[in-house]
Amino acid sequence: MRIAVPAETQGTETRVAVTPETVRKFIGLGADVAVEKGAGLASGITDADYQAAGAAIAKNAKEALKGADIVLKVRRPAEGELAGLPAGALVIGIMDPYGNEAAVEGLAKANVAAFAMEFMPRITRAQVMDVLSSQANLAGYRAVIDGAAEYGRALPMMMTAAGTVPAAKIFIMGVGVAGLQAIATARRLGAIVTATDVRPATKEQVESLGAKFLAVEDEEFKQAQTAGGYAKEMSGEYQAKQAELTAGHIAKQDIVITTALIPGRPAPKLITAAMVESMKPGSVIIDLAVERGGNCELAKPGEIVTAPNGVKIVGHLNVPGRLPATSSSLYAKNLFAFVETLIDKAEKKLAVNWDDELVKATALTRDGAVVHPNFAPKA
Repeated sequence: MRIAVPAETQGTETRVAVTPETVRKFIGLGADVAVEKGAGLASGITDADYQAAGAAIAKNAKEALKGADIVLKVRRPAEGELAGLPAGALVIGIMDPYGNEAAVEGLAKANVAAFAMEFMPRITRAQVMDVLSSQANLAGYRAVIDGAAEYGRALPMMMTAAGTVPAAKIFIMGVGVAGLQAIATARRLGAIVTATDVRPATKEQVESLGAKFLAVEDEEFKQAQTAGGYAKEMSGEYQAKQAELTAGHIAKQDIVITTALIPGRPAPKLITAAMVESMKPGSVIIDLAVERGGNCELAKPGEIVTAPNGVKIVGHLNVPGRLPATSSSLYAKNLFAFVETLIDKAEKKLAVNWDDELVKATALTRDGAVVHPNFAPKA
């Protein structure tokens, strides 16, 4: 059983799919692990670190992938990587399939079994495999750090002989894993924090972290959560009421962090150009949804935009990748926990149970076809 870890090819990707810790664990399960030369450098992991853990260092991706039964990735293999994937191999990573159906078809044509880690069901046994939570948690933390860096003023209230420094006001829009970590981090740094979300269950979570909750709490709000715990898309009428409530609030904020995403849909627009215009010069907006179109009208992927009134709109790509060592460590553990369920520990070989609920939920392609119900051809 051979596990291959090619280097990531996307320019913004600094994470890696295995660490020396998980290499040792894979070897303990009977696997040989091949890591492409330099794959971990951006995460602070040298080839010598991998070798010390028992991995073989391949001089290039072709050598790493040769004969592989499992290919571990952070991002979906790019089009140019498909030809090098061994037929029948399991390819496991963050596949980002929505809006990229042609890429999913490409994986099927490459005759690999592709698994999307972001589709891992949110059930008790899969908590340790939840890449969305592990990476969003770090994104929420980093958003506050980036906001503080761009703000140019202190966050906590300070009483000094020279005068009092007022506490910064930070508003979190979207209280999932990223939003909750952003609240906790901003509170630790001494800011005055408010937060909003369309899901009623988040109100108690927000208040438990010492922040104030802000939302239009009508009948639609009470039903605004899916069985899986995700936010539903709200009606235009509700969005208008919520926008009216938040518009006046945003004008008084120093830092606004937006995290709102709906699986399979473009990010909802929460901050209009008019709202940006109402903010004070020097205020900062951190848009964590910029890769999905952004929550702020003026956000641009991969750029820091300064509005005419001096408000900065930060649209960093791959925010978890701005903490590569930590995010790689957590992601690698997520991957190991899932791959472990695909291996017969007694026989020390692959034994995929295609009826397992984790496999069914995450499998995108198999035997040359797209098999996930969200992407498979309609009958």
